[in-house]
Amino acid sequence: MANDIVKPENLVYTKTKVLTDNVMHYCPGCGHGTAHRIIAEVIDEMGIQDKTIGVSPVGCSVMAYNYFDVDFEEAAHGRAPAVATAIKRLNPDSYVFTYQGDGDLAAIGTAETIHAANRGENIVMVFINNGIYGMTGGQMAPTTLVGMKSATTPYGRRVDINGYPLRITEMLATLPGTCFVTRQSVHTPANVRKAKAAIRKAFENQRDKKGLSFVEIVSSCNSGWKMTPVQANKWMEENMFPNYPLGDIKVDGKIAEGIDVNRLVVSAPLSVVNK
Repeated sequence: MANDIVKPENLVYTKTKVLTDNVMHYCPGCGHGTAHRIIAEVIDEMGIQDKTIGVSPVGCSVMAYNYFDVDFEEAAHGRAPAVATAIKRLNPDSYVFTYQGDGDLAAIGTAETIHAANRGENIVMVFINNGIYGMTGGQMAPTTLVGMKSATTPYGRRVDINGYPLRITEMLATLPGTCFVTRQSVHTPANVRKAKAAIRKAFENQRDKKGLSFVEIVSSCNSGWKMTPVQANKWMEENMFPNYPLGDIKVDGKIAEGIDVNRLVVSAPLSVVNK
């Protein structure tokens, strides 16, 4: 038995084969690269590379197909859940996931997102929330915080003009078709491990035909926020997390223990930022 123990000095970290060798185009400090890696590792570890189909729409992740060595389909802006629905229904034994940003999933794609979740489509949806339109110039997104400056809210988001930030993840947790709804981040090693475990659970739910699993990853956008990567992570901790708290919201079809149900249906007061 002792001979079977792998000593730490003999462990070798290697890049998963589910990621290609293409150099990613994301800005330094962006969470997309880490999110890609942990999704790819889960696919690799589950042995489902030849059964997985990804769907990427428009946004910073528009070229995700260049980085995952699995079958991929590009959807029109916001339509990834509809495309994923068709793929999964035509190929029920496949593992289908969408990879979408907040402008795509929670703005132009709101209808597709809500109805796919309400139908309980047996897919995985990965949602990257950085509170801004990162690819097209840093405009206000549905998730932009109150008081947060953007290219289209240069003096900060105002409730009387722009409305409230959309907590679409909490909204989806109230729908009976969702099996697993969680919010994670990838800005520290500990959080990366938690996010990877959540993605693993989401894919296992799909394998077990439990319905739709939704994984939000709160990420920084240091270029859109006009900060260094270190500053962006600190700002995210101080401002994004109070408004988008991390943790499981719904597990195995039930609201997670410790979650106030009122938080899911009533817009709680949002902290104001001055960036």
